[in-house]
Amino acid sequence: MGTITRNAANNFTTGGVILPAAINDASVASLTELENVAAGGAMNLISEQTASSSASISFTSGIDSTYPIYRFEFINIHPQNDAAIFLFQGDTGTNTNYNQTITSTYFYARHDQTGAVGEISYDSGSDQAQGTAFQRIGTEIGNGNSENASGYLQIFNPSSSIFVKHFLGDIQNFESNGYSFRVFSAGYFNTTTALTRFQFKMSSGNIDSGTIKLYGISGS
Repeated sequence: MGTITRNAANNFTTGGVILPAAINDASVASLTELENVAAGGAMNLISEQTASSSASISFTSGIDSTYPIYRFEFINIHPQNDAAIFLFQGDTGTNTNYNQTITSTYFYARHDQTGAVGEISYDSGSDQAQGTAFQRIGTEIGNGNSENASGYLQIFNPSSSIFVKHFLGDIQNFESNGYSFRVFSAGYFNTTTALTRFQFKMSSGNIDSGTIKLYGISGS
């Protein structure tokens, strides 16, 4: 963000661009707060966790009726084991079984480093039809020093007592055989009970490193 000045008309400007009148308030106390207001305050950081040889990462608080959408952002997720697959599940109340019923879809686009292979494909081995397993949201991530995965997962209205709970995942990962994979997963938890917690783990081994951030997204 550029230098902030107050002009004669009592407006804030950044790089000569006048920001909306809604932020012309002396109560804006910091650049961070100003950026949030300028962006509409849509994404609100609730918590974050950093893996360190972690068997799993669980978010067990902060998921309630405050926001209609919750978004997990994955930053440089690095597995302990080569070709491990990134997974997630949810649960209700204080339950920790993480075995909610899911129906899902899963497809990907991939391209290798040599340029020899490029394709878009549906993967029927990675979806679920009323299954209770952990859902795949990535593919086989390499565990080399430079290999990792990043992306996001959105959960819609998890506190609803009327509707099932939809999710959308979008992850880019460095696959263990030198492929760039962009993986798209989507589906729903077939429950009308509020989902209050989510867990992430690898299909084998630990999450060696990486950060997961949880945001709440306001409706307007």
